[in-house]
Amino acid sequence: MTIDDIDDRHAAAAFRRLIRHLQHREDAQNIDLMGLAGFCRNCLSDWLAEAAGGEIGKEQVREAVYGMPYAEWKARQPAATPEQLARMEASVARNRAS
Repeated sequence: MTIDDIDDRHAAAAFRRLIRHLQHREDAQNIDLMGLAGFCRNCLSDWLAEAAGGEIGKEQVREAVYGMPYAEWKARQPAATPEQLARMEASVARNRAS
């Protein structure tokens, strides 16, 4: 079985659960997600907007993913440290290599 074999209803339910989990875990900063996995809430927002084919605006999608206006989320986050930025850069480079 591959991911494409899973019914869209089930995949959508899992996606919504992931989003709710990330909304609950505000302590998981985007910079740390990027440093570990090479994606973050912004990536999820971009992928969702792309999948919607322009039917939903970027700010609307971000608000749905963050559970609040993006500007409010961003204002709550501490500045990234040099170490976090370095981990993110190395992780994102792995995305390009695949």
